[in-house]
Amino acid sequence: MLRQRAQGRHLGLLLMETQNAVGALSALAHPGRLEVFRLLVQAGADGMAAGDIARATGSLPNTLSTNLNILASAGLVASRRDGRSIIYTAGYGQMRELLAFLMEDCCAGKPEICAPLTAIASRACDEGRIC
Repeated sequence: MLRQRAQGRHLGLLLMETQNAVGALSALAHPGRLEVFRLLVQAGADGMAAGDIARATGSLPNTLSTNLNILASAGLVASRRDGRSIIYTAGYGQMRELLAFLMEDCCAGKPEICAPLTAIASRACDEGRIC
């Protein structure tokens, strides 16, 4: 496991601690928060205004605010002010760290187990998304 952790660092990935992974997974373990997070991942670096997120998800403002705060506390969402709007973006760094944490000991030497995930990531990158 130490060798694999060193390999992850060599690839430029910061490997997440277990407690941080639990916090991130807990934040995502709610249908509304997962929907918001996936929407922001799809939106890319430009992000989305809170009102647009509410309309896209059908969320009430107070529910959306709570969900965004929980995701932000887990590092999965960031926000910035743009005039009178607050723009939310996915925390891609935290997302990469969580995925690396989940995958670092995968496959027992059988890369075909993870091959479909690699194909999905490559396809998303080919479409110009943030990887």
